[in-house]
Amino acid sequence: MTTLPALPADLTTPAYVLDMAALERNMATAARLRREAGCRVLLATKAFAMPAAFGLMRESLDGTTASGEYEARLGRETFGKEVHVYAPAYGPGEVERLLSIADHIYFNSPGQIGLYLAQAKAAGREIGIRINPGYSNATLGGALYDPCAPCSRFGTTMDRLGELPWGDIDIMHTHTLCESLHDGSVGLIEHVARTLGDYVRRVKAVNFGGGHFINKPGYDLSALIAAIKAFKAEFGVDVILEPGAGLVVDTGYLVSSVLDVHWNEKDIAILDTSASTHMPDVLEVPYKPPVFEAGEPGERGHDVILAGKTCMTGDVIGEYSFARKLKPGDRVVFGDMMQYSLVKNNVFNGTPLPDLAVLDKDGTYRVVKRFGYRDFADKLG
Repeated sequence: MTTLPALPADLTTPAYVLDMAALERNMATAARLRREAGCRVLLATKAFAMPAAFGLMRESLDGTTASGEYEARLGRETFGKEVHVYAPAYGPGEVERLLSIADHIYFNSPGQIGLYLAQAKAAGREIGIRINPGYSNATLGGALYDPCAPCSRFGTTMDRLGELPWGDIDIMHTHTLCESLHDGSVGLIEHVARTLGDYVRRVKAVNFGGGHFINKPGYDLSALIAAIKAFKAEFGVDVILEPGAGLVVDTGYLVSSVLDVHWNEKDIAILDTSASTHMPDVLEVPYKPPVFEAGEPGERGHDVILAGKTCMTGDVIGEYSFARKLKPGDRVVFGDMMQYSLVKNNVFNGTPLPDLAVLDKDGTYRVVKRFGYRDFADKLG
C-alpha cells in the first residue's frame, strides 16, 4: 500500500481509525445492490460493530444480523430496523430473551427448532432454518472458515431436511461463503435453485448469508444482481444477504508506533500493537495485513519484521520492507482493519486496547472511545 491516509501527527497510538469517506463508498455498493436486485441487505455484526458508523450505514441497509443475544441487543439498541439472529444452539433462557429483541430467529437443526418453535411462533417472530447445502466457495483459511467443511456444526444436512416442520418455516438460510467474489455468490444461488427448489417454494424468503465480498476489487456486482433477480423470478420469494466484512473492507486502519528495533539475525520492530491482541486473524487465518508505505522483503531497501509487544513468541505480524530504516517513534499504519479486528481483540498480557476513532470526510479526527486499566480489570472481575 502506498498512499497514507491524512491522519493527525499527534494521534495517540494504537488506534483503530474508521475512514468515513471509504465507508460511504462501500455503502453506495450496498445501496445499489438493494435497489437493483430488490433484495434486503443486513450488516453482520460479528464482523463489524461500531455504533459510531451506524448512522451512515443505516441509510443503505435493512438492519443487522447477530450470532447471539448480545449482538442482537446491540443491533436493536444502536442500529434499529430489522434484527435477525442465528446461533448453532441457544442457551437456557436465551430464546425467551431474544423474543423481545429480534424480529427473525434462525435455528440450526431439527432438535433446536423443535425445542423453541412454539414459543417463537406465539411471539409472532419469523422462523428461519439454516441448511448445509454441501456447497461452499470459502476462499479464506481452508476448513477453519468453511461452513460446509466435513463435520461442520453449521446447518441441517440435506439428508435431514424431511425432519423439519416446513409449514412453520418462513426463511431458509444458507450461509456457506467466506470472502467470496461473485463466482461464489452466484454459484451458491444457482446451487440452491438446482438442489433445494422444492423447499424454496415452501418459504417466504431465502437468506444467502454472508461472505459476499461485494466491495473487493474484482467483484462483479452486476452478476450478483442478475442472479438474485433470476432466483426471485423463478421462485417468487424474497432474498436476503448478510455481508459483514464485505461492507467494511478497506474502510479503516490500525495505527501503531515503533517502540524499539531489536536485532536477532534481522531487524525486528516491536510495536505498541499486536497480532495476538489487536488483529488475531493474522495468526488464526493466517494472513499478512497490508501496511502503508511498505513492500515485500527486498523491495524497498530496508527489511524488517513487525512484531507485537506481548510475551507470546508467535506474536509476529510479518516481514516487510521500507524505504528507510525504522526507528522508535515511527508510525506504522496497517490497512483493512475494520473487518473482525475490533470485534475480536483482547487484553492478553494487559495490553491496552486501541482507541476507537473516526476520520470524518472533512478530515476531522475524533476518538469515540478510549480504553484504560479499568476495562482490563473489570473484564477479570
